[in-house]
Amino acid sequence: MLALLPLLCVSCLLLGAQGQERATMWRGNDRSGRCQYTFSVSSPTEASCPTQAGGEEMETLRSRLSLLEALVTRLVGGEVGARGATGPGAVTPQQQHHQQGLQEAYRQAMGEKTQLQREKKQLDRQVQELQRRLEESQQEAERLRSRPCMGPQQDSSLRPVGGSVGLPHLVPSGQTGSLRDPTWSYGAPGYQELKAEVTEVPAPTPAGTADSTGCGELVAIEEPTTHRKADTIAGKYGVWMQDPEATGPYSGSMVWRIDTVGSDVRQLFGYEDMEQLVRGYPTKVLLLPEAVESTGATMYRGSLYYQRRRSRTLLRYDLSSESIAARRDLPHAGFHGQFPYSWGGYTDIDLAVDEQGLWAIYSTNKAKGAIVVAQLDPYSLEVLKTWETNIRKVTVANAFMICGRLYTVASYAAVDTFINYTFDTATNKGSAVSVPLKNKYRYNSMIDYNPAQKKLFAWDNYHIVSYDVRLARQQQRA
Repeated sequence: MLALLPLLCVSCLLLGAQGQERATMWRGNDRSGRCQYTFSVSSPTEASCPTQAGGEEMETLRSRLSLLEALVTRLVGGEVGARGATGPGAVTPQQQHHQQGLQEAYRQAMGEKTQLQREKKQLDRQVQELQRRLEESQQEAERLRSRPCMGPQQDSSLRPVGGSVGLPHLVPSGQTGSLRDPTWSYGAPGYQELKAEVTEVPAPTPAGTADSTGCGELVAIEEPTTHRKADTIAGKYGVWMQDPEATGPYSGSMVWRIDTVGSDVRQLFGYEDMEQLVRGYPTKVLLLPEAVESTGATMYRGSLYYQRRRSRTLLRYDLSSESIAARRDLPHAGFHGQFPYSWGGYTDIDLAVDEQGLWAIYSTNKAKGAIVVAQLDPYSLEVLKTWETNIRKVTVANAFMICGRLYTVASYAAVDTFINYTFDTATNKGSAVSVPLKNKYRYNSMIDYNPAQKKLFAWDNYHIVSYDVRLARQQQRA
């Protein structure tokens, strides 16, 4: 027994020597921090440990297949949901339609917002432009109001055609009113123009004996003489006149003028004579109590006769008392654009003066637009007698009276026009005539006859002009 113990020890040493070639020991702390010894011994019979079929490659393939299955599941699940499949993540057709409606409403709202922003920018620009124009108008109005009453450059409405400007006459004490001609008002003036086409016919110069004195038939009209030109739109058209039978306090040399552009025409400007008119400094400015309609006013025996705006009412304004002395409606007369002259301007009623007194040139519905001539009582404005012609008022540019005869003008715009018709109230007969007349400035809005001077007064496109006329001898009148 004692003999076997040494043998056993030798055998263990031999086995330990052989095992050291294949066994290893590793020492380290485990996850809890305790010291742990690990022995590894190689198998004497197996080169490698048996594993599941495929090893690492199979694991890789299995992972890839799992990912592929997940993707296929997602794709199939989305398609089924789109086809209306039910499930936790499925979208119903109602929900899909609701979503589409919300998206469409959102797009429309965004489009409307963009449009509103563009419109807001445009309106802001318009407001800025209007503010700028308003400021300019206010500055211009302040500049006009701040100008002195007297001075060489004071007159803004009319300027001399030629020559120098002299010193104005002083206004008598006690007279009121502005010493300046009116300037343009920046309100809405209302041009009141109605265009009309007129066929022009060449007219030969009339032949025969003529006389510059007495009463007779019109046979010739001389070239126009220009006295003044308006600088502002207020003077585009108007009426100017001298009283052929003046009474106190004003003489027959006094010149009166009304600018008729505007919606509330009330100012009557007076000049001592033609020289003062050329200088442009009125010595009298009267504010009429009622507004004037168009260019049909006239002056006679110390009174201004005119049509009240937007009515058929005739007014007699007494210059001495500076008040309305008489008023009367012109029976059945058209007004405010019913029967105007061809150039428009609400010229339905045109008052005129000649050697035989005061006249009204107008039309009625009964006359169907033909010119009606009425002789008026200059004191009461009562109609004394009427005559109906056979020429329509809207086909002629203007008309005036000479020695009881009506004369009409063919065109207000043609430079070379003519007197195309006359009607004699003594014989109650009308006839075509051809007396040349020149519209030098191509927009003749007023023509009146002054029997004291044997002249035609006219307002031609901002210009105050006059024409000398020649009348036939009395005995030549039929």
